[in-house]
Amino acid sequence: MSTPYSIELKVRDYECDLQGIVNNSVYQNYLEHARHEFLKAQNIDFAALTAKGVFLVVLRAELDYKQSLRPGDTFTVSVRMEREGRIRWAFVQEIRRQPDDTLMLAGRITGVSLNERGRPAKIDELEPLFDQAL
Repeated sequence: MSTPYSIELKVRDYECDLQGIVNNSVYQNYLEHARHEFLKAQNIDFAALTAKGVFLVVLRAELDYKQSLRPGDTFTVSVRMEREGRIRWAFVQEIRRQPDDTLMLAGRITGVSLNERGRPAKIDELEPLFDQAL
């Protein structure tokens, strides 16, 4: 895949704080939703992995807030994966307001795969995802 996976969403009024901008914690919901949709699009079912004792665990979330989304804004959330080691990986994500393509947030969500015993493990299902470029 030469371009990152992306989904389009729209800001709902209740996601905003008293300042009339999206609350900073809501951005993590947007990012997580896009990650799950990305995995589904790659035929990886997050719930099925969990049921078979494979757990994808977030270790770190690095978020650079650039600008604020407001009620009614339409935006895209992009996702690609990078390998950080044998068992560690990162979702590299951006949120861009549409239609002007303004970068609103740049994020890097670092994680690890755990087996049914809670031990770090290489997960074969993820291997094809690491060759993608932004």
